[in-house]
Order: sequence, then C-alpha cells, then structure tokens
Amino acid sequence: MAKRDYYDVLGVTKSASKDEIKKAYRKLALKYHPDKTKGDKKSEERFKEASEAYHILSDEKRKANYDQFGHAAFEGAGGGQGFGGFDTSSFSDIFEDFFGDFGGGSSARRSSNRGNDLRYDVNINLEEAYKGLEKNVQYSTLKKCNSCSGSGAAKGSKPSKCGYCSGRGKVRSNQGFFTIQQTCPQCSGYGETINNPCKNCNGNGKIQGNENVTVKIPKGVDDGTRIRLSGKGEAGTKGGQSGDLYLFISIDNHNIFKRSEENLFYELPITFSDAALGTTVEVPSIDGGKSKIKIPPGTQHGKQFRLRGKGMPLLRRNIFGDLYIRVITQVPSSLSKRQKEILEEFNEIESNKPDPVIKGFFEKAKKFWKSS
Repeated sequence: MAKRDYYDVLGVTKSASKDEIKKAYRKLALKYHPDKTKGDKKSEERFKEASEAYHILSDEKRKANYDQFGHAAFEGAGGGQGFGGFDTSSFSDIFEDFFGDFGGGSSARRSSNRGNDLRYDVNINLEEAYKGLEKNVQYSTLKKCNSCSGSGAAKGSKPSKCGYCSGRGKVRSNQGFFTIQQTCPQCSGYGETINNPCKNCNGNGKIQGNENVTVKIPKGVDDGTRIRLSGKGEAGTKGGQSGDLYLFISIDNHNIFKRSEENLFYELPITFSDAALGTTVEVPSIDGGKSKIKIPPGTQHGKQFRLRGKGMPLLRRNIFGDLYIRVITQVPSSLSKRQKEILEEFNEIESNKPDPVIKGFFEKAKKFWKSS
C-alpha cells in the first residue's frame, strides 16, 4: 500500500510553518495515542503515521529532501535503523518531547536504553562477490556484564527505585502557568539507582569485550552493500535491547574486469594483423572459465562484443549480467626490416585502391579548405 503524503497526514500545506506542523502533530498524537485508544489497531497506525510524518517535516534538512524527492528520499536503507531511517522506537520519544509520561514513561526509557549500533567494514575481491562466501568477523564491543547480568548491581543485590522521581525517570516543575517535565538528575532517567555497584563493571552493567560472528555474504553484493546483523551491536543498558551490527561491503579493484552493476567490462588487446585478417581468441570470464570469441576480418579499434550471462549475479536472484569485451588494436611501435618492407608494399597497394571511408573524409576536407 502506497504511503500517504506527509503533509496530508498532518493536515497541513507545504508552506506551513514549523509551529503549525508541531501544533497539527500534537493534536493528532493526543487523539490517537495507544494509551488512550486502548488497543485500537487503526488508531495505533494513525499515531505511527503522524509520528513518522512529524519526524520528517520537523527537521529542515529531512523536510527539504522530502519536498524534492518525496518518500524515495528515505527508501533503500536496507531495513536498518540509526542511519537516517525512521523506526518505531522513535514514536514514543517524539511523543515524550511533547507530553512527557503519558503512559508512565517505561516504553521511552526502554527505547533510550537500547545499545548503540556498530559499523564494521568488510573487504572482499570480485571473485568472492561473484560466488558469495561466509566471513568470520571479529570486533570489539560493549557486552552485558555476566557478573551482574547487566543490572549494574553487585551479586545478591538489586537496583532500587529512585526516590527522587519515584521510579518514573522524569521530574516535573511548575513555571508560571506551565508544567515542565525533565529527565531525573538523580537516576538519569532510568528510574532506578544502584546502592551496591557491581565491581566487575563498576555499576555500568556492560564491559568491553570481543565478539566473533560468522556472516553469510550473498553472491552478487556490490560495493557499498550494507548487511545488518540484528542484536549484534553494543549491549543495552538496564535491560534494554542490544543495538545492531552493520557490515559495509567494499570490493577491491580487479586487474582485468571492471564492474558496472551486474555487467562486467574489459579491454582485449589484439594485433593490427589480427584485426585486419580476423582471428579466434580465448577470453577469461569471472567464473574462472574461458570463452572463445571470433574476431571477424576488418574489426575496427573499439569494437565491442557481448557474452550474455557472463557478468555478475543479481543480488538474491538467479539472473546474471553480461560481459562486454572492447577490442583495442595495438599498432607496433617498432618494426623489423621485413615488416617495413611488407607494410610499404601494402601501403602502395592501398594508394591505388584507397579505403572509401578515408577517401571520403579527405574529399570533404578539400571542399572545406576551398570554401574557407
């Protein structure tokens, strides 16, 4: 189902000010918030839709991209989070900015406890991209402390409810007619305090460690392909979910082939005589095999041949691109005495029966010189 226009979702025009956009979202969020509609799926979808629209239109840079490219500006992120996309954990955070603890604040705290995403660059060669492979990845990350199971409290003890905010993670203060809600300065918004911290992690609930994962890199990946490993990032805080690990694929330059999406290209050098007389040559393909191509007599420099299905596989599809071979005619830079004699004889024959293309060009050139 196609996404609705973000301006239509909020009920504003493209010329709406930031305050008008904010006001429109506030009205819809109050009306459709899940804590108010109690399980109404349609209302929940409307709330998510409004929150996503506000997330884009409330930021000048995102709004400018949307105005120029529409929804396409935010597509193609590979399903990842934290790299410019919009995920469902953002809904409660946006709502909290407006209304505070509408539903107790627990969901917002869980969202803020999520571990950081990590990036890891993986270098492979073109042959590996063609065949696909399994890659062992080792990286350093913050892991859940085993001594305290991530709670931060010493073994045998537990975190206690923050007395300053009564476990809400937020505190309110009155300023004139307004009530301002802020993150609790005592517990930093977690709603809990640790009186007896774990000695292994100093109460952080996380320790630095090494992780080792094996990832399957599918055949057909291209330079810049991103692979997400869910939950393989940094451990969350206070029971929050772990972040994700993103693998960015980089493909080394090949000494023969050049790649453009699913197609491969290379230049085939041949001699002047082979180009004139014609020949048959064996050429390499990326799968390690050989293919024979026939160079017909009179092949011109730059002539391109195509071998169907000899290119790269399309990602997650059993379809292959093509291999394009461009003929490069090599003119000898030094000649033996016998070669010179043969070419001089050939040149004499040519002068008596000139090539029609060459003859036609110089006839046009003579007319040009006479007219100028």
